[in-house]
Amino acid sequence: MALKHAVLAALLDEELSGYQLAKSFGLGVANFWHAQPQQLYAELTRLEGDGLIAGREVVQDTRPNKRLFEVTAAGLAELERFTASAAKPSFIRDDLFVKVQAADHVDTEGLIGQLADRAAFAEGKIELFERLLRTMRGERDEEEFLRHGERVGPYLTCLRGLAFEEGNRDWCARAITVLRERKAAREQH
Repeated sequence: MALKHAVLAALLDEELSGYQLAKSFGLGVANFWHAQPQQLYAELTRLEGDGLIAGREVVQDTRPNKRLFEVTAAGLAELERFTASAAKPSFIRDDLFVKVQAADHVDTEGLIGQLADRAAFAEGKIELFERLLRTMRGERDEEEFLRHGERVGPYLTCLRGLAFEEGNRDWCARAITVLRERKAAREQH
C-alpha cells in the first residue's frame, strides 16, 4: 500500500484541508498507516497533480485562505483497483519485541518500565477507539450499526485498531508479570 491510498480513503467522506487531513490521520488512519504532516502535504500535491484529487481554494476573512481536497472519479477508480488487488500480509517490526527477546540476558527493570509505558499508551488508544466507535454508531448498538450504518469501513478499521491495542496492552501486562516473577524467583535463590 502506498500513502496515496490511505489519503484517498481518508478523503472519501468529505472535503478536507491538509490540516484536517493530518488531524484525521492522527485520530483514525494513523492506526493502520502512519505519516508525518509534511508527508501528507506532499502527497496531496502529488495526488492533485495526478488528477486523483481536486483542490479548491476557500477564502477566509480572518485566517489565511485554505485548500479543500476531494477524491475525483480517477481517484475512486484508483481505490477500486487497489481494493481489488491482493493484500500483502503485515509483519510486526517493533524494537520493544527485540528488547523482550533479549530479556534472559539483560537487566529487566528498564524493560519492565518500557512495557508499562507501552501498556499505558495502548490503554490511551483503547479509550480513543472506544470513543470513536461510540461516536460513529451514535444511538445504535454495534450489531445494528454493522448491519445498517452508513459507513461501515471506518468502523471496522477502528474495531481492528481496538483489538490491536487491547492485544498490546494484554501482552505487555503478561510480559511484565512473567519478568517480575522470574526476577523474584532468581533473587530468592
